[in-house]
Amino acid sequence: MMAPDYGKAFAAWRDGAGETWRAYTRHDFVEQLGDGSLPQASYLHYLRQDYVFLIHFARAWALAAAKAETLDEMAAASATVHALVHVEMPLHVETCAGHGIDRASLEATAEAPGNLAYTRYVLEAGYSGDFLDLMAALAPCVLGYGEIGLALRGNDGPYADWCAVYGGEEYQALCRDVGALIDGALARRLGANWQTLPRTKTLQERFNTATALEVGFWDMALSPAAA
Repeated sequence: MMAPDYGKAFAAWRDGAGETWRAYTRHDFVEQLGDGSLPQASYLHYLRQDYVFLIHFARAWALAAAKAETLDEMAAASATVHALVHVEMPLHVETCAGHGIDRASLEATAEAPGNLAYTRYVLEAGYSGDFLDLMAALAPCVLGYGEIGLALRGNDGPYADWCAVYGGEEYQALCRDVGALIDGALARRLGANWQTLPRTKTLQERFNTATALEVGFWDMALSPAAA
């Protein structure tokens, strides 16, 4: 899977995550999603849990807007909240409705432990850290889904709609914007040579932990009976 160009920080963090990044973007859930062999029960379980996840994820991006230092940062964070609330979540509602899961049932979904661990980690990164901590914790989901979407783009199997959303130009543009936001935030706060500073290690650790939690989320999604 070729690395997409989502900016300098993403490239560095992606490389720094090593095998964990591969375990995330090439997880069995992803592979089965792409070849169409994923059981529908696993897909619907994933959609329900991801709907809950996106509620907290939108809150994290709203927190990013509150922690922003510039109007451009605030605008980018708020645009991401808009995309989550008005694009991704309605897709979940529509897809689940097509399988007999109405919105009330979707919103009543009990949060799985792996979901809770991931979302609270991201929020904690924002509450206890700064804008950069939050970006490092948020990046694996936003940019990882973009990379996965590119790899699965053009899929015409039963999960073609999912592949089309994350591989489509609208989501890819969002990934490029988020990558540019992160690069700009790092340069503004730490300078052009930010990769030489000790802070680089802590931000990489944030990214690595969030990536590992993404792997756990796929594990949970693939085994609905164990969630």
